Amino acid sequence: MSMTPYADAAERARKMPKAPVPQAAQGPEISKAGYALEEIADGVFFLGEGMYNMMFVVTDEGVIAVDAPPTLGHNILRAIRSVTSRSITHVVYSHQHSDHVGAISVYPDDVPRYAQRITAERLAALDDPNRPLPTHVFDDTLTIDAGDHSLQLDYKGPNHAEGNIFIYAPKQRVLMLVDVIFPGWVPFSNLAVSANIPGFVNAHEQALGYRFEKLVGGHVNRPGTPDDIRTQIEYINDLRSTTEAALSSVDLNEIMAPVDPANAWAVFKAYLDAVAAQAADQLVPRWTERLGGADLFTLPNAWTMAEALRLDYGRMGPFGIAP
Repeated sequence: MSMTPYADAAERARKMPKAPVPQAAQGPEISKAGYALEEIADGVFFLGEGMYNMMFVVTDEGVIAVDAPPTLGHNILRAIRSVTSRSITHVVYSHQHSDHVGAISVYPDDVPRYAQRITAERLAALDDPNRPLPTHVFDDTLTIDAGDHSLQLDYKGPNHAEGNIFIYAPKQRVLMLVDVIFPGWVPFSNLAVSANIPGFVNAHEQALGYRFEKLVGGHVNRPGTPDDIRTQIEYINDLRSTTEAALSSVDLNEIMAPVDPANAWAVFKAYLDAVAAQAADQLVPRWTERLGGADLFTLPNAWTMAEALRLDYGRMGPFGIAP
């Protein structure tokens, strides 16, 4: 027997063939400079390196920078300098996670920094010098007016993170919502490791409440559109209905036959793994040619949806109220 069963299983998974990346998931080539830069609306720029992205807005008064993924790091400043000589005048935190804002320290220290109150509280607790504390904190909404541009910062409740916000340029019809919409791809593993699954689900329709043409989602390799949100809503609805059906249709006796009933965690793992597997077996063939990564992350997404259905939506399956 192998002495490294988990490492061996991970290696086998890495070597398994992967589904081709569908056309919907294709994005622009990354330049030799290490990033792709696109003006997606008047003065609004999408900046990405293929896995992470952000935006910045060039105004009459300067530059509003939203987020700072470490994988872009100092390339953010190079990209800004490639289109304007104006100074950075405002910095916005979408939320507190370091993979999106862990390079905020590359911006000048004296520039105002904006964040929703919960994000500010999380940043204070984390005490990370690469994520300096916000200087301007808001609860529900705040508008940054800068010359000929404005950014509307809205908080609609917890979704991916407790303080994750909608960032909207109304004149340019650009919306930024990080770690919720993944244009051309299924959501990242375990529904983007979201803090609040009902909030994550609701954020899709909330996003469509804005009048926008371009979306910056924070991940993967291209800007999005309202149609990308509609497609992801279709995926989420399919994921939810298929997983909910599996919660009550898996054969519990067959699943539990080899499991020691005294091992509580083994019982729950066996059940939830079987639910997720049954759902994924049905879902993956329907989505592999439509969204990138359907073969990779639908199984953990179904697992997380199963738990959300049980714990948040009250769909308890065989673990409901005892007679």
